[in-house]
Amino acid sequence: MKRVPVLPTLFVALAVAAMVALGLWQLLDRLPEKEAYLAKVAANPARPPVAFPSVPDQSLLLRRASATCRPPVGVTLAGAGAAGFRAIATCANGMAMQLGTTRDPMARVQWSGGAVSGFISHAPDQRSLIGALADRRPPPLMLVADRTPVAGLAANAPPSLDSIPNNHLAYAVQWFFFAAVASIIYLLALRRRLAAPVAPAPPRR
Repeated sequence: MKRVPVLPTLFVALAVAAMVALGLWQLLDRLPEKEAYLAKVAANPARPPVAFPSVPDQSLLLRRASATCRPPVGVTLAGAGAAGFRAIATCANGMAMQLGTTRDPMARVQWSGGAVSGFISHAPDQRSLIGALADRRPPPLMLVADRTPVAGLAANAPPSLDSIPNNHLAYAVQWFFFAAVASIIYLLALRRRLAAPVAPAPPRR
């Protein structure tokens, strides 16, 4: 009679337990934490304007702010979905400003710098998916101009809570799904192994 393999079963059980624990962590810890944070950020557009923070402060997302960029190091284009491309200026102190949008992927945006008012948002995250998983820090902040200072650019979209991702429920479902798939695959493999006929022992001479 075949026996259930101890080490493989223990390894799969530990892996499934870890996946379930990660799913519960996302569902019971990270999701409520993110929802409470979003509730606070949702009130930011109605709060008084502030100076753009010199040190990143995630609690200021969507808050109206102002800053001066002098001189800008350069202006680059980043994808903006239906809006086309975002024109983002990098200032000498490292601060980023979204000046406006354009549908021309080859647009050469010239800007000499100056005072800009708008709202605080996340700058584009240049990290890879693996890099973002290894580095849990949120993306840096940038100032999104409410009135573009560059002729020819379209105005930026108004601040929206939808720009802040909340994927923790999806992450929890993924971890539970992975745990279920791993369990089913192992149980099917184990069933097949136990149901396989045992080869007869060779006759003794």
